[in-house]
Amino acid sequence: MSMNLEREKAVLPGSQLTVKKSLDLSKILFGATVISMLVALYFIFIFAAEEVTMGAAQKIFYFHVSSAWLAFMSFFVTFVFSILFLMKRKRIFDTFAYVSAEIGVVFTIIVLTTGPIWAKSSWNTWWVWEPRLITTLILFFIYIAYIMIRQMDGVWDKKARLAAVFGIIGFADVPIVFFAIRWWQTKFHPIVFGEGPSQKGGGIEGTMLVALFVSLAAFTILYSYLLHKGVSFEKMKIKVERYKEKLREDLEN
Repeated sequence: MSMNLEREKAVLPGSQLTVKKSLDLSKILFGATVISMLVALYFIFIFAAEEVTMGAAQKIFYFHVSSAWLAFMSFFVTFVFSILFLMKRKRIFDTFAYVSAEIGVVFTIIVLTTGPIWAKSSWNTWWVWEPRLITTLILFFIYIAYIMIRQMDGVWDKKARLAAVFGIIGFADVPIVFFAIRWWQTKFHPIVFGEGPSQKGGGIEGTMLVALFVSLAAFTILYSYLLHKGVSFEKMKIKVERYKEKLREDLEN
C-alpha cells in the first residue's frame, strides 16, 4: 500500500501541472468564445446591411451557414482522427473523433432547425424534399448511428473500430451535401458563391460578407472550446473507469 502511495505522490506534480494547463487553456478558449460571439452579434445585427427582400429574417442566414460550417468541420475532424485511430490504435485519437462527432450532430440539428425557419419566412414552406435537405438529413442519421455504436455494450476498442469505419465512410456525404445545389437543379437553395449547372452565384453584399466571415470565425473558436471541454471530460471518464476496474480487481484479489 505504501509503495502505491509513493508512486501516486511521484506522478502527482506532473498531473497537477497538466490539469492546470488544461484549465488555463479552457479559460482562454471560453473568453475568446464569449468575445468573438459578442463581436459576431454586433456584425450580424448592426454592421451588416439588411436584405431588401427578406428583411430581418435574412439574419438567420449567418447562424445557419456558420452552423453548417461547424458541422462539416466537426465531421472532417472525426474523419481524420478515425483514420489515425485505425492506424495507431491510440485511444486519444478515438476520443477526439467521438467528441467531434457529437459536436457535429448538435450543429447539424441546428442547421436542420434554422433552415426550415428561414425557408418558412422566405419561401413560405417549412420543408421540401430537395437534394441538399435530403443529403443533410442522411448525414445526420449517419452520425447518429456513429454515436449509437459508441453507446453499445461491449469492449471499447471493438466499438471504436466499428465507429471509426462509420466516421470515415460517413464523411463521404459531406461533399455531396455541399455540392448538391451545384450538381442538381434546386428551387429553394440559391447559389451564393460560384456557378451551378443552371444558375450563377448571386453574390453577397460587402457588409454581409464581412459579417459572415466574422460569424464563421466565432463559430470556429466555439468549436475549439467545445472540443477541448469534451475531450477533457472524456479523459476524466476514462480515468474513472480505470480506477473502478482497478478497485474491482483489488477487491476480487
